[in-house]
Amino acid sequence: MNTKDIIARTERGGRLAPQEATRLWEDAPLALLGALAAAAKRRKSGDAVFFNRNVHIEPTNICIFRCRFCSFCREAGDTDAWMLTPQEIGERAAGYAGSDITEVHIVGGVHPEHTLDTYVEMVRRVKEALPQVTVKAFTAIELRHVINKAGLPLSEGLRMLRDAGMEAIPGGGAEIFDARLRVQICPEKGSAEEWLEVHEVAHELGIRTNATMLYGHGETVAQRLDHLLRLRELQDRTGGFDAFIPLKFRSRGNRMSGCGEVDITDDMRTLAMSRLVLDNFPHVKAYWPMYGKAAAELALSFGADDIDGTIGDTTKIYSMAGAEEARPVMTLEDIARIAAAAGLRAVERDTFYRPIAAATPK
Repeated sequence: MNTKDIIARTERGGRLAPQEATRLWEDAPLALLGALAAAAKRRKSGDAVFFNRNVHIEPTNICIFRCRFCSFCREAGDTDAWMLTPQEIGERAAGYAGSDITEVHIVGGVHPEHTLDTYVEMVRRVKEALPQVTVKAFTAIELRHVINKAGLPLSEGLRMLRDAGMEAIPGGGAEIFDARLRVQICPEKGSAEEWLEVHEVAHELGIRTNATMLYGHGETVAQRLDHLLRLRELQDRTGGFDAFIPLKFRSRGNRMSGCGEVDITDDMRTLAMSRLVLDNFPHVKAYWPMYGKAAAELALSFGADDIDGTIGDTTKIYSMAGAEEARPVMTLEDIARIAAAAGLRAVERDTFYRPIAAATPK
């Protein structure tokens, strides 16, 4: 099939075969990819730009893994290491009582002393403090580790967490699925198959999840595309993913600093191709604490329909890696202006993309 035929079928919403996606990714002009992805976004969500009112609680940056790309990980005893107890997490959550947040996002390092019971207690404490708020918690890597440590089947461990109040799982820890590349960047971390299994079992239990891809550290287009196609295949089977979030590698303070960072044209090309390949994903998110507000605004013209949430300076994962947003805070006015500048409409959502209200620019 020639490029014109691929473009025509893409405009009609047809599914891209791997070789067709490769041709577009490598050869299509960026402006064309943007137009195709923007049209695909409008078929999915019209003129909406979704956001939520959320906060992050990061229980610890002490981790048993030593991923080469990570700027967040510390060892116990380091001056900038921390570890919150479940009680402290509950107290932090209680500080938001009476606020208008709708989601608490919990992700951290894989602490050597944490167990499944620790995770269950974290979730329970947050739900006791904020019963009306959705708890979206723990990467597949964290979950796999503590459930294995408990000697339980995945389904049983996830059910325990669900029953404690964990209603959704974020998409972190996927990195790049290619096994050879994982050996180079995160050799101790679980395999792609393990990450996918956690999400598949979660979907079977009715737990909605997101998915990510870490890009921009020397991987090839073929490796990025393989990652997207594996996600598309799982979504075909389960339909349990709500959103895909491409995560840009940030180079400060880690052992892969020599890789540098890809430029914004690569960011936009990756976003656009993610929207086009993942035709069965409802949403593609431009995570603004990673991209910065200006690039997140541009991303809305390349297929993204979500920019995450207000966050309120509660996450350090990307600021510690040198992201542009050293203190990540987004107001409702910021969000409304960003959406309006792209000719779109800001729509507040809950964790599961049910609309709550629309923000208006001031």
